[in-house]
Amino acid sequence: MTKPHPQVDRTAVVAAISTTNTYSKKHHSRNASSFSCYSPKLSLFLLAICVTLFILFQIQSLHNPPPSSPSSSTSWSFIHQWQKVKNYKEDLKSMAEKLRNAVTFLPLKDLRYSDKALQGHTWFMSSMYDYHEEGEVQYQQFPSESSQNRLLCLKGRETHDGSWNYYALSWPETLPHNATLLKGLAFVSYNHYDYGNIWHGLSAMVPFVAWHHKNNCEFPSRWILYHWGELRLGMGLWLKTLMEATFNGEPNIERFDGVNEDEPVCFEKAVVMRHNEGGMSRDRRMEVYDLMRCKARIYCNVSLEKKDDDKAIGMTLFMRTGPRSFSNESAVVGIFQKQCAKVDGCRLTVAYSNNLTFCEQVELMGKTDILVSPHGAQLTNMFLMDRNSSVMEFFPKGWLKLAGVGQFVYHWIASWSGMRHQGAWRDPDGDTCPYSEDDRRCMSVYKNGRIGYNETHFAEWSANVLHEVKTRKLEIGKQKQNDSASISYGSCGCG
Repeated sequence: MTKPHPQVDRTAVVAAISTTNTYSKKHHSRNASSFSCYSPKLSLFLLAICVTLFILFQIQSLHNPPPSSPSSSTSWSFIHQWQKVKNYKEDLKSMAEKLRNAVTFLPLKDLRYSDKALQGHTWFMSSMYDYHEEGEVQYQQFPSESSQNRLLCLKGRETHDGSWNYYALSWPETLPHNATLLKGLAFVSYNHYDYGNIWHGLSAMVPFVAWHHKNNCEFPSRWILYHWGELRLGMGLWLKTLMEATFNGEPNIERFDGVNEDEPVCFEKAVVMRHNEGGMSRDRRMEVYDLMRCKARIYCNVSLEKKDDDKAIGMTLFMRTGPRSFSNESAVVGIFQKQCAKVDGCRLTVAYSNNLTFCEQVELMGKTDILVSPHGAQLTNMFLMDRNSSVMEFFPKGWLKLAGVGQFVYHWIASWSGMRHQGAWRDPDGDTCPYSEDDRRCMSVYKNGRIGYNETHFAEWSANVLHEVKTRKLEIGKQKQNDSASISYGSCGCG
């Protein structure tokens, strides 16, 4: 129980003050000099009064404490807010650690879909969905709204089993432990085939060129290449040079040197392609091929302008050696040479793709109006010709029944790049298969067979194509005269 504070005796205080006043009156008559003199008794008396008053008022203040001053209240409020901030920061730190530990890495190659990998490429980053705008490429971008602004992180450098390479998403503030953050834009490519064959490699690169063209010509800082989820450390020289020309610099193919096998790497910005050219409209593909053609010609110092001589027709026999080559090459050359000689301005060039540099191929295609070649990767060069140029293709025996849709890829690229595929000749003769003609095992016999020739068919076919090309070029020449301007590519339209 709290003891009551003693009460101040106000009567005693009044009496003391009264006594002091009486004392002052008795001595008022003294002159100023005597009043200013030192009086010990008076000083002691006054001191006693002051001490008494001080003690009494202190007792009173303890009984009724005054309200806190504004400065005191502010101090206590600041301390309280500081404590709240401190607790909030500790909560954020704890939450960030939980989010960091919650980052889950999944296999790049999902083995659940290994028996149907071509159905949407579902085994590569199988938990993710692509963004697809009508007519454009299908892709994923990180960070983005669909990724909740999270970054893409990769882990592993396995080159033989894609299920041992991993991916995950993480917020920039809560990257996984021991993660390395790589600045700039990363292009992440999935290819179901490879990056050595120029057709398969180009198909994987086209969507990146399309994205680059649509997004203010943004350039990648690095490329990460995957084949079935397995890391690939390079691409064929032809493809690498084309990408160097297109993106104004040699592609930096990421090898993750200096990063331990179990340490993740995250990317400030990443674009992932899994569907090659799937989803792109024909017009959009033609724009992309136009861009690559233009950039390649600039890189190789080949004129962007179309040829001034409207009567000139360049016919190129682009030969192969070994598999799918002509069995009697000189006879084939003779047939086309004879037909070319009948057309004013036609010149025939015989070349081999395996002994030409990239720029030599760019230059050759720039002079070619009619490309004559066996089925093979070298036909990929067709997009380097001027638009509306013609292509004539040749197949060994057995391909029509057994090769599947892959035999039509150069029909497709001709359409996508603005060329005219003038049909294909399929050799009815060739090696004999020990199985029935419809047996899939026969494809291993026919795949790399040699190609014969049919002089009558080749002569008529080439004459028809030459006539069509000549007629078209003359029409273009008349149009140019009417317009009083030459047709040119102009600038490439991308930095």
